[in-house]
Amino acid sequence: MTNPALRSRYLAETVATASPGQLLVMLYDRLVMDLTQAEETLRAGDRPTASERLMHAQDIVTELRSTLDVTAWDGAAGLAQLYAYLFRQLIKANIGADADVVAECRGLVEPLRDAWREALVATRTAAMAGSPAGDAVSARIG
Repeated sequence: MTNPALRSRYLAETVATASPGQLLVMLYDRLVMDLTQAEETLRAGDRPTASERLMHAQDIVTELRSTLDVTAWDGAAGLAQLYAYLFRQLIKANIGADADVVAECRGLVEPLRDAWREALVATRTAAMAGSPAGDAVSARIG
């Protein structure tokens, strides 16, 4: 197998075996990467590449919104509104080739990504603390 084929297989297996929390963090990581690349390429004058990244970012925001259960918790409706705002801003940034709008979007997304990542780590830590393996790890650390 070639390196791209191995990478593709690895990514497919990673996604297939990821928990819902891990998938959410992976989506946010990719969204931040797309926004960073779009901003950089817009500032460099590479509009076609920026447009590709922005359209991919829109796809991710659409996926995040479509999988959000607004009845699951009180803050979900607000998050849905934020996703709608991000989607509109990404379209605006793409049409206007506006790197500052992309930077604004990234500024909104990065703290969310970080919060979801922290929640995932806290959930894993709590799960390990309640398991025999977690007790063994805690005994070794403590």
